[in-house]
Amino acid sequence: MEKLNYKFVKSIVCAGCVMALALASTGCQNALHDENKRLVVQNRELQDRLGAAEGELGNRPDASQVSAMQSGLSERDAKIAELEKQLRTPTAGTNAPGIDGIETEFNNASGELTVRVPGDVVFDPGVATVKQGARATLDKIAAELEGQFNNKVVRVEGHTDSDPLVRTRAQWTDNRGLSAARALAVARYLESRGVDAKRISVVGHGQFSPRGNDKSKNRRVEIVVVTR
Repeated sequence: MEKLNYKFVKSIVCAGCVMALALASTGCQNALHDENKRLVVQNRELQDRLGAAEGELGNRPDASQVSAMQSGLSERDAKIAELEKQLRTPTAGTNAPGIDGIETEFNNASGELTVRVPGDVVFDPGVATVKQGARATLDKIAAELEGQFNNKVVRVEGHTDSDPLVRTRAQWTDNRGLSAARALAVARYLESRGVDAKRISVVGHGQFSPRGNDKSKNRRVEIVVVTR
């Protein structure tokens, strides 16, 4: 009886061991499967990242290409600087005219010299009577018109800021009327100093040809001399 029981117990124990080994083997298989799956996903992600990096490197210029592009940019900048210099400087062999002590601007393409006089220097606010203090400047301009610019066509152009007229609105109606009256006053003064009236035309631009946002620069009289 004891022998039978021993064999029976032994068989049960062996069966339990086999079952335990089977379960352990199944657990290991599942763990390996999960680990393998995780590694496959990681490997795919790494391959995608590697492919993207290789594509980026393939599209990226090498050192020689970068150097060539930098050299091209430097040459372009040098050409731009030279063109800007030429625009500011008269063509070789051409002497840019001007009047000492007075703001002038010469357009080499059109051959026009613009003599610029601040409106506040020539006129009091809202009026078109040449101030006493501006006469010396206008005398100098008249002398040049009869000297180095003798017989050249002249345009006297009046400009104002954009502020509407208030005190003198009844007299000038608007800024264009005021600017035309001021241009005519300067033209009359130049004529009184010997400049032939047939050479002079008068234009009033009002506020419609500003030089920028600075109102004091917009209030001006420009005497344009056609040198060619």
